[in-house]
Amino acid sequence: MNERDRRLADYAARLEALAIELGLDFAPVHFDMVPNNFMLEIAVYGLPVRMRHWSFGVRYIHQLVRQHMGNSRIFEVMFPGDPCRAFMLEHNSLAENTLVTAHVLGHADFARNNVLFKRFIDMAGSHILEQSAGRAHRLEAALAAHGQERVEAVLDAALALEAHVDVDQPLHRPRYPEFLAPPGDAAPDAFHDRYAQLPGEGIPPERDTRQRRAPLPPRPERDLLWFIAHYAPELADWERDIFLAVREEAFYFHPIFACQIMNEGWASYWHARLLREAGFLPHELYLAAVKSHSDVVRPYAGGQQLALALNPYHLGFSMWEHIIERRGLAAAREIMREEDDFGFIRNYLDEELAERLDLFVHETRRDGETRIANRDIYAIREAILAPKYNYGAPSIAVAELAPDGSLELRHDFQNDGRGLDLQQAERVMEYIERVWRRPVSLNTVDFRGVVRTLPARRAGF
Repeated sequence: MNERDRRLADYAARLEALAIELGLDFAPVHFDMVPNNFMLEIAVYGLPVRMRHWSFGVRYIHQLVRQHMGNSRIFEVMFPGDPCRAFMLEHNSLAENTLVTAHVLGHADFARNNVLFKRFIDMAGSHILEQSAGRAHRLEAALAAHGQERVEAVLDAALALEAHVDVDQPLHRPRYPEFLAPPGDAAPDAFHDRYAQLPGEGIPPERDTRQRRAPLPPRPERDLLWFIAHYAPELADWERDIFLAVREEAFYFHPIFACQIMNEGWASYWHARLLREAGFLPHELYLAAVKSHSDVVRPYAGGQQLALALNPYHLGFSMWEHIIERRGLAAAREIMREEDDFGFIRNYLDEELAERLDLFVHETRRDGETRIANRDIYAIREAILAPKYNYGAPSIAVAELAPDGSLELRHDFQNDGRGLDLQQAERVMEYIERVWRRPVSLNTVDFRGVVRTLPARRAGF
């Protein structure tokens, strides 16, 4: 261990002790130093080891270009669990990695205490890295047994649908009942039993005990990954395993997506406070770390330009400071436990703070001019939250599984507020039909609001 790493380990241990003293409650955190290319792979794949697919290569190139243009810099990646696992860049300065350490402790506190994180970690497991590596190993076995073309076709479909899970349902749920309950099969009722035995009451008519098949699904089913995994007519076990693996990872990532503003703001508040109260840090290191903090939570796109894209670090940090100043830390911790970004933004982003942060809704005209369209607080809140509905994907549900095995999907365009890119939708439909192996259709609307039924483009299997 070199001198810089020794000093960082010392600061990390003392920051953990200070965090506990200040009331943070977190699972043990394991830190790993990694080179930039490894960190980039983690950011792109979402995990250090994950099922490999060509789409991740496209994302890697995109992220690399953004990094070379100076539009993206990754300081750390942290995975909630017990223990938490955090990766930091080995070429970061000592000050930057000291800040990262404090930031990760804030994330770890959030992950252990937020109700949504706790629910999904309990369902998906607290050892995501090992679980993901196991899934990747099973995929490699499938590649060896069935060939790249067949495996990739299944993974194409599963990853195209990874946003289409129903997070209001449990991760592990049974199939629907195969048959309807016979009519008249009500729960035992002592009053009605005694009434039926009164004098003059005739012999009740015989009940119809014939079993009738239940419709599939009995109600619109939004969890497309679950439905295809359990009801695709000819899906092999290894194919079902891929769909369920992608679904399980989508469940793990849901709270990270649903609480991004809260979580990054909470971690930023605590790294700032821990650094400020860490009297053991050398003055010059503290100043360098504060400079990095300012870069992370700044609201500007560059120079003094107004930022048209929201910085979740800046908004979350500002909101937590505002809440703690007005309500106190105990109230803030209660909010942190109970809310996700929807409740956080709607209940705690007030007009005063929105005005101070100069938040607004903007629109871009056809001639390319961008202008402020609205400063109403309700419009601002909903504009911030709009990309978060349903993982940022349109709301699609299974409407009917016909007796001949054909599948009807339906876009909830009336409540969704999102249109579909019809070309992309047709491509995804083709992916689905390759694994469903029966006709698939989608009811939606086009850009004019005209109702359309899209068949999948037939492709050779």
